[in-house]
Parts: sequence; C-alpha cells; structure tokens
Amino acid sequence: MAGDGEDLAIISTVLQDAVAKLGDFAFLPDQRRFAFVANRFCWECAADRKRGPFARVRAGVHFDDVKSTKFQNLRTDAKDAVVELLAIRFEESEDGAGAITLDFAGGGAVRLEVESVNAYLSDMSDPWRTRAKPEHEE
Repeated sequence: MAGDGEDLAIISTVLQDAVAKLGDFAFLPDQRRFAFVANRFCWECAADRKRGPFARVRAGVHFDDVKSTKFQNLRTDAKDAVVELLAIRFEESEDGAGAITLDFAGGGAVRLEVESVNAYLSDMSDPWRTRAKPEHEE
C-alpha cells in the first residue's frame, strides 16, 4: 500500500517495465477507483544478474480516491494494444491532493486526479520464467 509520494515511488520501482493491455485498465467512477492488471518483471530477483532465467508475475494495481482520469497519447479503443509502464509519479498540490501520472514507453500517459495517494499493488499469480531482462540506457 502507498499512502504518500515516497511509498508510491517504491511501487513505481516494482512496476517498472510492467506490460499490460489497454483493455485491462478501468476507471470505476462510482467507487472512485482506477485499476489495472499487468505482467510485472520481478526486479527483486534479478536486479544484479545479467543472465536469466528471469521471471514475471501477474499483478493487480488500484488507486482509490480518484476524481478523474485522462489518457494521453493512448488509443483507448485499441483494447489489445500493449503498453510498457516506465514510471509512476505524484505531483502534490497544496491541500495534499494532486495528480498521479503513469508514464508509458512511446510517450503515452494516464493522469489520475486524486484527493490523496491511496495505491495498492498485489501479485496475483505464481512467477513464470522469461529469458529477457528489460534494458535501460544509463
């Protein structure tokens, strides 16, 4: 669970390079919740290793106290389109509310206007093997 920007930065690190289909994202305005499922890379098992095998796991993520959402440079009608999460950022306003932005490879983003940081991450499956480790330019 993340209750502030520092906690959210930890969730961002865990979810770096997670892949998801756009059809697996949902805003539930009556519940004030934004949720999605993704296949996250298990960085906690592989950060210092150069060779595999590596692992991914299915994870569920949701944000509560969401007032509105805005998709930027993402085709929401392309439900099978796959996106790669790069980072999650929080921009706090003076009253503790603010905006959470999910940044994706290729310049897409989802911006959540929130009353407060209230985020949850939960692994939903056993890990499975993958040979590829995401690479980043230094």
